[in-house]
Amino acid sequence: MIDAQAPHPATDATAATQATAEQAHPWADLDPEHFRLLRLAPLPVDRHTGARPLRFVQLGRVERHSKGQSLLRLTLHLPGLCMRREQNLLEVWLDHRNQEMRFGPEKGLQLEPANRGLGRFLLAQGIAWAQQHCAHYQVEGAALPAKDALNADARLRRDHCLQAQGLVIEYLDPLQLKARYGAARVSSLHNDWHSEKVQIVDLLDAAAMLQQADQSLREQDIKLRKQESRIELLRREDGSLRFTIACLVAFCLFQAGLLIWMATR
Repeated sequence: MIDAQAPHPATDATAATQATAEQAHPWADLDPEHFRLLRLAPLPVDRHTGARPLRFVQLGRVERHSKGQSLLRLTLHLPGLCMRREQNLLEVWLDHRNQEMRFGPEKGLQLEPANRGLGRFLLAQGIAWAQQHCAHYQVEGAALPAKDALNADARLRRDHCLQAQGLVIEYLDPLQLKARYGAARVSSLHNDWHSEKVQIVDLLDAAAMLQQADQSLREQDIKLRKQESRIELLRREDGSLRFTIACLVAFCLFQAGLLIWMATR
């Protein structure tokens, strides 16, 4: 016999969906509310990450606070590039009940463009924010994704980025593929970054740069017009010289023919 009180599969699926929706954090889909402009300084070409030209990046910021938790979410947006939601994202969560701080997302920090100093910058911003609110909180460690250490150079860059901010890295295997990061207290972390690589541009500075760029374009346009005028003048002179040379050649041929005719007569 079939138990009349047994749950229907469709009912179970609906209940699971509702439970997942209830477990979703209300701050999971927050969009940035404050924006800043970042200048990525031009750097020499790297053999692994390629060219590193001058670029400008938009930094988005949003934070929320409650009795139990606080959140800071930093996002980076590159003009002309469509990024996945989990890319260029750093979260800092504060658990006020357990007095702990942790970094997110769980899949790790995925940055584009890589090797431009953005990792240290985002961590420094998050650490500075956490130190303002709860410098005495403990830092909750987590495992580092193995994909960040596919080769020795990538692993060294990742380790340098984390260690420069005061985080301690512990390897769990001899091949150094499995690793964890952690720290004692938020106050032991460092909130500085390589300011020569990543610079925060104020509104007036951005306007000044645009004005300077516009002025440079105007100057270059004037120089280009002058060069085009000079090239056109040289072309006319070249045409006149070619015509003169052609006339002289024709005259010389006529004279030579006349002399030959006189000599044969």
